[in-house]
Amino acid sequence: MGESLLDLVADADARSFAAHPGGSPANVAVGLARLGSPVTLATQLGDDLPGRLVNAHLGANGVSVELLPAISSATSLALAVLDDDGAASYDFRLAWDITRGPDLTPEYVCLHTGSLATALAPGADVLDGLLARVHRSREVTISLDPNIRPSLASTRDVERTRVERQVGWADIVKVSSDDLQWLYPDLPPTDVAGRWLRLGPALVVVTLGGHGAYALTRTAEVTRSAIPVQVADTVGAGDAFTAGLLDALLRIGVLDATQSAKLATMPTALLAEVIDFATHVAAVTCSRSGADPPTRADLSLPT
Repeated sequence: MGESLLDLVADADARSFAAHPGGSPANVAVGLARLGSPVTLATQLGDDLPGRLVNAHLGANGVSVELLPAISSATSLALAVLDDDGAASYDFRLAWDITRGPDLTPEYVCLHTGSLATALAPGADVLDGLLARVHRSREVTISLDPNIRPSLASTRDVERTRVERQVGWADIVKVSSDDLQWLYPDLPPTDVAGRWLRLGPALVVVTLGGHGAYALTRTAEVTRSAIPVQVADTVGAGDAFTAGLLDALLRIGVLDATQSAKLATMPTALLAEVIDFATHVAAVTCSRSGADPPTRADLSLPT
């Protein structure tokens, strides 16, 4: 559940733009679908040209779309420019004013969300209510990626309070070291991971860019190296990692809410395999331009 938008990425001289459907939750949904996991994206899209482009992209990649009722009718836009390292900076034109969340019928095992959807009122207030209810009912596993956007954020104190509240509702948290550096500039990422684990999640994963990823549960702690690739850009890499993480957890049978104890006590070797798979998915995405996550065939894996 979360935002879908159209990325308008500037070329080298910033005189023209290429249009790419995006939005962190939408990218995760596409990544999951390409890996063969069944997925629905509950989102807000307008009946306009950007909305039709995004909707067509989601459908072409096998993502079912549930359009949530909303106050406004426009589709969100993100203007992006890439630096010399392929990292993107964004300027947003956003609409996230949904009036209710999705119906979580019995076929769903996990609700993933994050990024702007968890931060931008009034839609974030609706999402908070849903997360709190699902946390109490334990009907599905909750996955969260805070994915902080400093240009849209409030003060650090306000954002820390919000994120820690939402982390307390989650079962799985994936966060980047960049996010943690902004939220907790004086704390090492591993210390924050331990702090967040004590708030309630079964699994906390910190992506470390070119240094790989760190994962922590109640019984296991692993640090895995990044896979060397020729980087085209890093757009969508974190979302691809999240998709790989959730797909791997689904395939080993610990994503369902009824398996929360197994999720929290995965053997170290199994946790390392899960993180390696997510890292592989992210690495392939970094080798391509834009948010273009791999299929299982791209990874030379059976469907």
